[in-house]
Amino acid sequence: MYLFKRSSDLKKHLDLVRKSNKSIGFVPTMGALHDGHLSLIQAAREKNDVVVCSIFVNPTQFNDPKDFEKYPITIEEDIKKLNNVSTDILFLPSVEEMYPEGLKSDLHYDFGDLETILEGKFRPGHFQGVGRIVHKLLDIVQPDQLFMGQKDLQQCLIIRKLLIVTHSPVKLVICPTEREKDGLAMSSRNTRLSPSARKKATAIYQALLHIKNNFGKGLHFMEGAHEAFDDLKKQGFEPEYVDLLLLDNDLLRPLDQPPGNATIIVAVAAWLDGVRLIDNMILQGSL
Repeated sequence: MYLFKRSSDLKKHLDLVRKSNKSIGFVPTMGALHDGHLSLIQAAREKNDVVVCSIFVNPTQFNDPKDFEKYPITIEEDIKKLNNVSTDILFLPSVEEMYPEGLKSDLHYDFGDLETILEGKFRPGHFQGVGRIVHKLLDIVQPDQLFMGQKDLQQCLIIRKLLIVTHSPVKLVICPTEREKDGLAMSSRNTRLSPSARKKATAIYQALLHIKNNFGKGLHFMEGAHEAFDDLKKQGFEPEYVDLLLLDNDLLRPLDQPPGNATIIVAVAAWLDGVRLIDNMILQGSL
């Protein structure tokens, strides 16, 4: 596996790859890699000749400085894992490399209502930071395909919007959420949970599963979400939202009327043991 820390060196290498008519798949990460990340690498490998992974903990997408400081850093382990799944290239830039102009910026992406709900509501500025770093990474890597996981579905939709507003030819591939054996969505933040909180965290998956299994079975379509919110609270979580939304043309809209045959998702965010966990599930339809 090639490892590059400077964008200029990576660009030169990838120029040679493109001249050989080889396709490039790209998986951007913030490190602390788990099997969910590795499944994205494997998906990229199946569809492309060369797979590039980046590890960069992006400071501009953390609206809470303490969350940024606590984000797990496991570079040595990450490199071993990437080697084990035959990653071709790792891009490991510094903050100075990615933000030579400094962290502050007047740049603004028009993501519309998509960044005002769910994560956008509770993490103001988060998606502007995500858009800014992904735009930079795509300019450097210039991949054919970009691979992201469904666990961060709203982020996936934001990036799809970014590709449109920046007139990018890159194709976004959204891969299914990888879960632990007990159903908990794989996340780098899970490592920060205490053993007792880790056991309790599966209640999020169980709540989503309960909503899915009972969706459209006579209850008012929002009743299950309200019940799940209250139940998580009783179990010691601090839920921010449990929402049912309609997915239409890459837009998420609050579900305020019977859904018909539209694609419907349920999304949840809740704090547990000082760790913020998110997850989602498709109730009907498909992405």
